Amino acid sequence: ELVLKVRIQTHNLRENDFIEIELDRQELTYKKLLRVSCHELGVNPEQVQKIRKLPNTILRKDKDVARLQDFQELELVLTVSDKNLLFRVPTLSEQSGYNKKASELTY
Repeated sequence: ELVLKVRIQTHNLRENDFIEIELDRQELTYKKLLRVSCHELGVNPEQVQKIRKLPNTILRKDKDVARLQDFQELELVLTVSDKNLLFRVPTLSEQSGYNKKASELTY
């Protein structure tokens, strides 16, 4: 397995920790890296504009991914126009456990 450190690029959050993901060395493709990273970070792959190997290299193809070493740091750069949408707090009705009928009390 190849272990990589991945995070979402953001400029407005204080904490932007990496998570570690594992990829099978026999399946080192750009598509697999994108799919696993997005799944682990809870991001839609269609929102990813590019994958950056820190500090300043864009990954574009399978050969780029094949050259990665253990514990290299990657960022997903998203195409979200309003960055706050990604990290917004869900409304009360979107939160799990919300009961619409219980909220409609009549007095």
